[in-house]
Amino acid sequence: MRVVVYAYVLKDHDVPHIQRLFDALHEEGISVYVYGPYLDLMRDKIKFQKPVGEFDGYIDFTLKKFDFVIALGGDGTILSAITHVRESGVPILGINLGRLGFLASIEKKRIRDAVQLLAKGRYSVEERGLLYLESNMPLFGDTRFALNDFTILKRDTSSMITIHTYINGSYLNTYWADGIIVATPTGSTGYSLSCGGPIIFPNSGNFVITPVATHNLNVRPVVISDDSIISFDVEGRAENFLCTLDSRFETITSAHQLAVRKNDFSINLVQLHDYGFMDTMRDKLAWGQDSRN
Repeated sequence: MRVVVYAYVLKDHDVPHIQRLFDALHEEGISVYVYGPYLDLMRDKIKFQKPVGEFDGYIDFTLKKFDFVIALGGDGTILSAITHVRESGVPILGINLGRLGFLASIEKKRIRDAVQLLAKGRYSVEERGLLYLESNMPLFGDTRFALNDFTILKRDTSSMITIHTYINGSYLNTYWADGIIVATPTGSTGYSLSCGGPIIFPNSGNFVITPVATHNLNVRPVVISDDSIISFDVEGRAENFLCTLDSRFETITSAHQLAVRKNDFSINLVQLHDYGFMDTMRDKLAWGQDSRN
């Protein structure tokens, strides 16, 4: 078995946990490759029992055969990892070194257990759909997809913006707001949730459209089929607006014509057999816990 360890930040207090990961990988006889910039950060801090290879990014998936990507950090690390994984289909296992972590659901204390379960094949792979951005002007290079969400937002403290929204060419609504979010089921527990959007179970086959700080008090999030194409015209007092795909962003103007649809490929996430989506919801959102005492 060959795995890629991916991250981009190395904090001193995480070193013992990362050392435990590499020790467990070596004990299970797993060949390890490390993302190049991250390997440079850890050379003097992590002791490798065996030599590790270097992973340079997306192109390596076309040249080498990898079984898994282990993302170390939070959900943002997984969102960054998918820009390298792309259509290769290599499953991603997220280990949470951050705070909340809906995608990176394996806690630090379970690192050794997670590696053992992986080596024994006690896991399943969940296919997660992505969305794809189409634009009349170049945006986001060759990574025009997102696992969590697409947003249009006002810049800085400028006045609210006007977003005319269409589904399959038919007019839906005009949002006077700070912005708008189109989230996948995976992204429904992210920015959309904080703006009042619903939680959607993985593989539900939906998008959710959630306004950000809308001026129309009667406007609510809308759940639609992910077979839909959602298009936008944006205007406002400012000349520039922000457009994001997950944690990546670009500046747009009212001259940009944008549309979002389902992406042509999906991303695979590793789910250990003893911990599923509902376990994550209960743990992260403290469901089922009586806090009155």
